[in-house]
Amino acid sequence: MKTRYKVLIIVAAVIVIIVVGFSILLNSINQTLEGLVNIEIIEPKLTEIPNGVYRGTNSAFPVKVVVDVEIQNARITKVKIVEHQQGMGLPAEVLADEIVSRQQVNLDCVAGATYSSRVILLAVRDALTL
Repeated sequence: MKTRYKVLIIVAAVIVIIVVGFSILLNSINQTLEGLVNIEIIEPKLTEIPNGVYRGTNSAFPVKVVVDVEIQNARITKVKIVEHQQGMGLPAEVLADEIVSRQQVNLDCVAGATYSSRVILLAVRDALTL
């Protein structure tokens, strides 16, 4: 009987440790994602960027983005999303075309895909930061 109680206490302790650890992990991820909203996106000076294709990356777990941005004659002519690891952020990929059509990087986020939107915009900013 004593062995049974010891096993139950050990199992209960392990469960508590797992729950607390998971809670801490989720809180950390949430803080990282919420911090994305506060990062300022400064418009690049396209006139100072030579023609070419520039790679940019950004990530905030669980979202990771790699983009190639093409510049021709001081204009963004193409934004290609090379990699986009996301949960439900697929709708944010429309920002690639919006960046080209509006010729700006500091755009509003796509509803329902806020974190992926911010990571995409920050990856483009990274590509154009020389």
